[in-house]
Amino acid sequence: MKIAVFGASGRTGRHVVEQALAAGHEVVAFARTPSRLGVEHMHLTVVQGDVQDKAQVNQAVAGVDAVISTLGPTENKPDYQVTAGTENIIAAMYAHGVRRLVISAGAGVGDPNDAPKFMNHVVNLLLKLVARHVYEDMKRVVELVRASNLDWVIVRVPMLTDDAPTGVVQVGYVGKGMGMRISRADMAEFMLRQVSDDAYLHKAPAISN
Repeated sequence: MKIAVFGASGRTGRHVVEQALAAGHEVVAFARTPSRLGVEHMHLTVVQGDVQDKAQVNQAVAGVDAVISTLGPTENKPDYQVTAGTENIIAAMYAHGVRRLVISAGAGVGDPNDAPKFMNHVVNLLLKLVARHVYEDMKRVVELVRASNLDWVIVRVPMLTDDAPTGVVQVGYVGKGMGMRISRADMAEFMLRQVSDDAYLHKAPAISN
């Protein structure tokens, strides 16, 4: 399978790229600064670009079988760059007939299956107070993906760590079988699995260790 990875040079995106290559996939890694990726492989194509640039996004999506996005806001500003970039990704997928989209989002972006406890509400309130624009950007991203007619999976995550992979991922919803942390490596493995697994198609599970 040929997979385009957006956010490829980020701390989670690099895990996705490395694991996809190790599994025998071809990878198109989209990165603003390719030197940060630090990965070389005969089945890796690196596309340098900005997700705000429609032509560059279109180049990365052309000819792939699936798209994985680990994009997230880097600053708490009301410019909603990830939303705009996701619009470009979805448009490129429509243009090239690519159906499968797997994205990540914070667990604070809600889902109808959630059953948040008191502490979940407190954490979410704090998030909206200190990082309101980050939250709003990802909320808009999730709404965009849900409104598309693509074969999407939204993977929601709690606090991310750089711990070694455990190989054990707990899948649930906020307040229902979800822990407080997950390693980036385990998150990447779960996201990669979703490109060919329909178990969570059109769902937004929350995962943790």
